[in-house]
Amino acid sequence: MSQDPHNTEHDAGRPGAEQGRAERETASPAEEDLAATFVRETEVIEESIEDGKKVRRKGIYLLPNLFTTSALFAGFFAVVAGINGDFTAAAVAIFIAMVLDGLDGRVARMTNTQSAFGAEYDSLSDMLSFGVAPALVAFTWILQDIGKTGWVVAFLYVACAALRLARFNVQIGSVDKKWFIGLPSPSAAAFVAASVWTFHSFDADAVGFKLLMLLVVAAAGVLMVSNIRYYSFKDIDLKGPVPFVVLLAIVLGFVVISVEPSVMLLLLFGSYVASGPAMAIMRKMKRSPPAS
Repeated sequence: MSQDPHNTEHDAGRPGAEQGRAERETASPAEEDLAATFVRETEVIEESIEDGKKVRRKGIYLLPNLFTTSALFAGFFAVVAGINGDFTAAAVAIFIAMVLDGLDGRVARMTNTQSAFGAEYDSLSDMLSFGVAPALVAFTWILQDIGKTGWVVAFLYVACAALRLARFNVQIGSVDKKWFIGLPSPSAAAFVAASVWTFHSFDADAVGFKLLMLLVVAAAGVLMVSNIRYYSFKDIDLKGPVPFVVLLAIVLGFVVISVEPSVMLLLLFGSYVASGPAMAIMRKMKRSPPAS
């Protein structure tokens, strides 16, 4: 009986193909098992409710977490720069972290990539960038000259930043988005960083400036855990049309800040820090009955 040469070649090739495939599958089982185990055990799995149904999702969203990682890097750079005595670079890095921190949440909302992992990662990044970094930069620059009081006040700021972030996380969805309860940690960090940047650029190392910096750090920490309301600017519609004069005002603001960045940023964030207590006093005066 004649045999089809194609079938002959096919049959002859099958054992070799199967053997090659088997060799590939058993070439390095230990390495493949290790890699598969690592991927499986490090995978992030989140449960969420979508359309009334519980949904399990594997993996994380890359884009918003890249911004968070960049903010984390800027905060770490501020710590390193502060330790090395480069306080101007440390202050600038804190402001960069502040900008990146504002972008990651907006990017997540715009791309519909919010997640519980991203929220937790953002809080941990904020703790370094807006809690540890400003306190350490202020301490290494001038607070360490005051002795024990200096590091106690620096620790007070760090503890208040941690408490502020924890309280903010548990209050999400239960407070008016128009207001922050307590001074936001990025604004507190910006106030401290701008103070260090400004005073250091003027070589301000007199006793009066040491006491002033002590007051700045302590006040920023206490205001973070206070019940004073601060305007959040979250009700501003960035997508809607605005008058031309608004854009002109923004351009003029950048021009003014560029003239003397440290002083202008200190005035800007100092005004925001003072706005909370000022509005609280005004509300209290309106509620109090007039004296007869």
